[in-house]
Amino acid sequence: MIQLHYHPSNASFTPHVLLREVGASFELILVDRDGGAHKRPEYLKLNPNGKIPVLVADDLVLYETAAIAMHLADMYPAADLAPALQSAERAHYYKWMAWLTNTLQIRLMHYFYPARLADDVDPAPLKRRAEADALALLQQLDDQLAAHSGPWLLGAHYRAVDPFAFMLCRWTRNFSGRKARDFPHIGPWLQRVHQRPAVQAAFEAEEATAPFY
Repeated sequence: MIQLHYHPSNASFTPHVLLREVGASFELILVDRDGGAHKRPEYLKLNPNGKIPVLVADDLVLYETAAIAMHLADMYPAADLAPALQSAERAHYYKWMAWLTNTLQIRLMHYFYPARLADDVDPAPLKRRAEADALALLQQLDDQLAAHSGPWLLGAHYRAVDPFAFMLCRWTRNFSGRKARDFPHIGPWLQRVHQRPAVQAAFEAEEATAPFY
């Protein structure tokens, strides 16, 4: 049995969607983040960084959202969530996975947790800068969607990068100004991802409320 340690609307949303996409049998284990459960010794044995999510499958304990997403795509090849090995599309799949977790997600973390950068200064300027940086990066995402005629991030096929990018775009839904959904190509793509049954089911299970992105 696969277990996904999750918290609603956290980075666990991507593997949650992917588990539903591949049709896996799994159990959701709620981590009471608000109560500090992710910092307790029993959770730190699973992830010493105290971050969510963690995937447990038999003897495998795996953390880092991008790693879990790529692992699930590889474990369930029939779902076609990753391009063929050694293909150019596979190379770009790796690139976007790395970009999402190392570039866009980092800026969003700066927005939500400015005190991690400097706990003795006014957080407002840090948040404004992080928001502006994230919007500039979202332009790259919009450009990628505009560069081809396919409905998904990499083109014709829905891949594991799509729910990951959707999740990060969703985190901008309460930005003070422009949101991801306001970009001309991101907005329709968000609608398409949101309409997928696995995404709908994940939102329902996590009791998410509008706006969904």
